[in-house]
Amino acid sequence: MESQSVVTHLISQVKIGMDLTKVVLPTFILERRSLLEMYADYFAHPDIFLKATELQTERERMVQIVKWYLASFHAGRKSAVAKKPYNPILGEIFRCHWDLPDTSSDDEVVADGPVPWCHRNQLTFIAEQVSHHPPISAFYAEHVNKRVSLCAHVWTKSKFLGLSGGVHRSRSRKKDSTKPFYGGKKHRITAEVFARNEKKPFLTVSGEWNGAMEAKWADGRTETFIDVSKLPISKKIVRKIDEQEENESRSIWKEVTLGLK
Repeated sequence: MESQSVVTHLISQVKIGMDLTKVVLPTFILERRSLLEMYADYFAHPDIFLKATELQTERERMVQIVKWYLASFHAGRKSAVAKKPYNPILGEIFRCHWDLPDTSSDDEVVADGPVPWCHRNQLTFIAEQVSHHPPISAFYAEHVNKRVSLCAHVWTKSKFLGLSGGVHRSRSRKKDSTKPFYGGKKHRITAEVFARNEKKPFLTVSGEWNGAMEAKWADGRTETFIDVSKLPISKKIVRKIDEQEENESRSIWKEVTLGLK
């Protein structure tokens, strides 16, 4: 009944081609956390991300990063019904880190890192809302001992297409498949991986972002690329709210979250 209420509420407001960020949403659809915190879920499988540092060729590393990226989406969904996180305010930040199993201890603090109380052997993450109109979020992650870092920004645009909603992420070569409100398959995802200066992909991945995905290689081979339903999620570690700065997500939104609870 809740999902039907959401659909009815949306249809009453939208027009074809309309930017979905203009739609007013009821409080029960809110996720009770900031979008910046949701972006931290990209690293719910830090072992997959960090394995790229162990691979020898740029093609192997690229495939591994694609595997990490496609495996990241399911971790952000906390229920069967999609919910909307808070729109971050300009200058808002979110910081967290992950402790990784089976790694040597290294207590040297990285004071100039994104999370300055963390150590060289921890994966650290910071996200910041760098633009409000248009909404752009930037985030950065690093593991000092593995000598790897990731810097990215997300500029999400969404439009109502008549029988479905379309989502476009700036600077991304993956597109999430749209699904009509009534009928059609859910959770579909497709990706293509290209080598440098080549026009045809050497790898195509398709399947469900919350289940199994199949890899089809240019030489005709097919195999299971990844099945996220079988992967454990590594929980992020976040400082307590009373230890956070005023512009950190959980501190900013604590009263709203309490009210929704």
